Amino acid sequence: MRRVRLCLVPAVLAWGFGALATALPEPAFAQERARPRSPAPANARLGFIDLANNARVPGKLTVRFALTGMDVAPAGPPQRNAGHHHLLIDTELPPLDQPIPSDFNHIHFGGGQTEAEIALTPGKHTLQLLFADHDHVPHNPPVTSEKITIEVTAEADEKPRSVAAPGARVFFVDLADGATIPTRSRIRFGAEGVSLTPAGTKSANGGHHHLLVDTELPPLDREIPSDFNHLHFGRAQTEAELTLPPGEHTLQLLMGDHDHVPHDPPLMSPRIKVRVVEGQQVASAVQPASPAGPATGKPALTPAPNDAVVYFVYPRDGDAIFPNTTIRFGLRNMGVAPAGVAKANTGHHHLIIDAPTPPLDQAIPADLNHIHLGGGQTERKITLPMGEHTLQLILADENHVPHDPPIMSERITVLVAPGGKRPVRRR
Repeated sequence: MRRVRLCLVPAVLAWGFGALATALPEPAFAQERARPRSPAPANARLGFIDLANNARVPGKLTVRFALTGMDVAPAGPPQRNAGHHHLLIDTELPPLDQPIPSDFNHIHFGGGQTEAEIALTPGKHTLQLLFADHDHVPHNPPVTSEKITIEVTAEADEKPRSVAAPGARVFFVDLADGATIPTRSRIRFGAEGVSLTPAGTKSANGGHHHLLVDTELPPLDREIPSDFNHLHFGRAQTEAELTLPPGEHTLQLLMGDHDHVPHDPPLMSPRIKVRVVEGQQVASAVQPASPAGPATGKPALTPAPNDAVVYFVYPRDGDAIFPNTTIRFGLRNMGVAPAGVAKANTGHHHLIIDAPTPPLDQAIPADLNHIHLGGGQTERKITLPMGEHTLQLILADENHVPHDPPIMSERITVLVAPGGKRPVRRR
């Protein structure tokens, strides 16, 4: 899955050099001339989501960043009261008047990412977040998280496996063992006897595809890895554009449940061999969007990774919330960029309140039901009347137009109640 384009670098660095980082003395930073520092609001706060000090975690984990009082913007164009995240692993704070180093211990998220998948060696490690401006220089005053210590366990925990229906199967559509394909191909997935449901949505006899490239089957009682060889399609996609270098390769499909764990018995295709050759691209079954023109008057759609996901960090479906509540957004496998900033694989959030999903080939309206977060915000405080309400998130490009494919959350229902609690029924 394209998740690795955002997350694999810190994962590989931390995995390959985590032990080395803890063994070596703190790095001697090359001193440069002091750089001008961008001002930060006094109320800006930075921290980890659902990751506490002294937590015990698996070797591979997703770290999510919480930011309040400032906006997220990618490195490059300057923007007031904005910046991007840096994750410090097993190191102290660097000099605050110089650009943050980029090495094994200082992981940059200059694309505007708000989470990362990292892999660490067993043992204790320290993590700290440091926010920085367009030039990778910390703000004044610096916006940092608490420095926390985590302990990585030696083995991943086994997870319960969902039962697969008798006769269920997964397979490649129009792709046979021994096929010759070009370097850029569209691979289609088929399934029978199992419902296609997005990751995170628990459903009886449901799951989503994973494509294994040049690798053996992973352990079947654990979450399927997420890297260049294990591609996740967590939005229940049934096809993907795959780019491979010329030569011999192997492909295999493996279905995973809402937690990315294979079923029992596992639903997997035969492992096939393909020969990749230089040549023309395979035509997509889904035709690319046409540029805007007099015939349609609609803008061209910005492409998005197949595995990008936007979701609610808070609240969750069915939650009871206060009339005045801060809604927090999560984004996986893409970055956040403000409206008007054109950058590949980025966009900004839109919060849809008590309204159906708007047309996905037009700019999202801006009104009381369609809230634009064009500054790159990852949260929004809203006020709602008592009763039930629906919320949905849609990511859109620099022109407020949803991507292709659209990146949107499920529509959730929340109950606004006094004190943020559901009323107790008296018998």
